[in-house]
Amino acid sequence: MDAITAYFQSLDIMGLLSRIPASVSQGLVWALMALGVYITFRILDVADLSVDGTFSTGGAVTVILIVNGVPAAVAVPIAFVCGLIAGLVTGLLHTRLGIPAILAGILTQYALYSINLAIMGFKANTPVGADKFNSLIISGRNVNMAIVVSLCFVAFIIGLLYWFFGTERGMSIRSTGCNPQMSKAQGININLNKVIGLALSNGLVALSGSLFAQYSGFADVNSGRGAIVIGLAAVIIGEVIGDAILGKRMNFAFRMIFIAVGAIVYYFIYTLVLWLKMDPNMMKLFTSIIVAICLAVPYIKKSRANSFRKAGKNSQGGKKDA
Repeated sequence: MDAITAYFQSLDIMGLLSRIPASVSQGLVWALMALGVYITFRILDVADLSVDGTFSTGGAVTVILIVNGVPAAVAVPIAFVCGLIAGLVTGLLHTRLGIPAILAGILTQYALYSINLAIMGFKANTPVGADKFNSLIISGRNVNMAIVVSLCFVAFIIGLLYWFFGTERGMSIRSTGCNPQMSKAQGININLNKVIGLALSNGLVALSGSLFAQYSGFADVNSGRGAIVIGLAAVIIGEVIGDAILGKRMNFAFRMIFIAVGAIVYYFIYTLVLWLKMDPNMMKLFTSIIVAICLAVPYIKKSRANSFRKAGKNSQGGKKDA
C-alpha cells in the first residue's frame, strides 16, 4: 500500500500538462500519415503495408536534400513526389501484375528499406540539426511554431482532399472502394483509381515522414516501423470519437478532421504512458489493444443488436403459438 501511495505521489501533474503541446505537435505531424492510411483503408478498402517504408523515404529524402543545401521548402514537395512514386509502384504491382494488394505493399516496403539506406549513404541515421540548418520548416525545439505549421499543413491537406474527392475522379475512386464490381460495370477504370489512390496515400505518408524528420532532427531508416498501426489507431480512434459526438451528422469533412484529432489523442495516450513511468517499449502492445478494441466495438454492437432483435422475434413467435 505504501509503495502504491509513493508511486502516485511521484507523478507530477504539471509535468504531464507541460508535455501536452509536444503531444499535439507530434499528433498533427502524424495526422498527415493517418489521412494517407484513411485513403487506402477506408476509401479504397485496401490494406497497404508499404506506408512503413514510405514514411522513412519521406524523411530520408528530405534530410539528405537539406544536408546538401536544398531549402526545406523545396525538399518537402520532392519527398511528397517520392512517396507518390512508391505508391505508384505498389499500385502497378497490384493492378498490372496481379499481386494481391497486401503482398504488393509488403514487397514495396521491403524494397524501400534498401532504397532508404542508399539514399542516406548506407547510414541508418542521418542528423539535421536546427542550429546548423536554418531552413527547416518545423522543429521540435519550437513546439508552439511546430503546432502552427503542422496545423496549417493538416488544414490545407484536408481542404484539398475534400475538394478532390468531390470531383468526378475523386467520386469514382470512392465508388471503386465501395463497390468495385458495380463501378467496373459502369465503365469506371477501377485499376487506374486504385493506382491513383495508393499513390496519393503514400505521398501523404512521405509528407508526414518529411515533417517528422525535421521535427525530430534526424532521419532514421526504421522511423516508419509500425507506422501502419499508428495510422490505423488514429483513424479508428478519430472515427469512434466523431461518431460519438456527431452521430449521423459525421460527413466526409468531419471524418477527416476527427482522424487528425485521433492522431493527437493517440500521442496524448503515448505521453500518458510515459508519464505513468511505464516502459515505452510496451506502447506497441497498448496500440494493438486499442486498435483491436476499436475495431471490435462496432461488430459487438451489431451482434448484440441482432441477438436482441432475434430474441424479440422468438418471444413474439412464442406468444402467437400460445
